[in-house]
Amino acid sequence: MAEEQNATLYRMVLPDHTCPFGVRAKQMLEQNGFEVDDRVLSSRDEVDAFKEEQGVATTPVVFIGGERVGGADDLEAYLADR
Repeated sequence: MAEEQNATLYRMVLPDHTCPFGVRAKQMLEQNGFEVDDRVLSSRDEVDAFKEEQGVATTPVVFIGGERVGGADDLEAYLADR
């Protein structure tokens, strides 16, 4: 049996906006058998602090096995290469 695959997803879900790329990233991970640790950034302050801490310009950000894969497009490329 394949070992369990874990991913951590940081995505923006604000009261007036849910990031569609975060939703897409979560769906791709689940469709590829990943157990998703879904870390919702629920305020603009949380989003801005996360982006500054990680040195990224956008969310979502996906980590697999402790390695930063990137956003939804990066994840799609990563999954295609597996």
